[in-house]
Amino acid sequence: MNYLIVGLGNIGPEYLFTRHNIGFMALDYLAKFKEIQFKVDRLGSVSSFKLKGHTIHLLKPSTFMNLSGKALNYWMQQLKIPKEQVLILVDDLALPFETLRLKPKGSSGGHNGLKNIEAVLGTQDYPRLRMGIGDQFAKGKQIDYVLGNFSDKEIELLPFILDKTILFIETFCLEGIQQTMNKFNQ
Repeated sequence: MNYLIVGLGNIGPEYLFTRHNIGFMALDYLAKFKEIQFKVDRLGSVSSFKLKGHTIHLLKPSTFMNLSGKALNYWMQQLKIPKEQVLILVDDLALPFETLRLKPKGSSGGHNGLKNIEAVLGTQDYPRLRMGIGDQFAKGKQIDYVLGNFSDKEIELLPFILDKTILFIETFCLEGIQQTMNKFNQ
């Protein structure tokens, strides 16, 4: 079976370590762990690896966050992967930092990347791993916070969060979404 894991983020060095790019960071971490490289291709950077007979495709869209659905749709068609075998990794302000929550469907929660995916797919029914970045910002400073770099304390904790993200991804691909939610959702 084939799976498509999509990390949401923005391209460019100025976004590299921002909270909004935790999806990209998770896929970079996974690629390093699996000793694979990303290559620039149509609408994104792609890579893949084998996991117990399954092929796991990784995608970091190059369309910027607000057009993530375009890259997702292209690669779903190209690889012939149904939405049930897609997992979107997305930053989430509504969850405390360090919290990971897998959901089979749901609203965008105001996230522009998810809004675009919903518009392109025509549904809210697709798996996503919500990666908590917290909401420690002053009123009116949400964009600065989301596009800001992680604090030193957060950077120290990121490897633990990214290790757990790999567990979510591998379990999702091997055992399905329900089992993964039962095992790991906090």
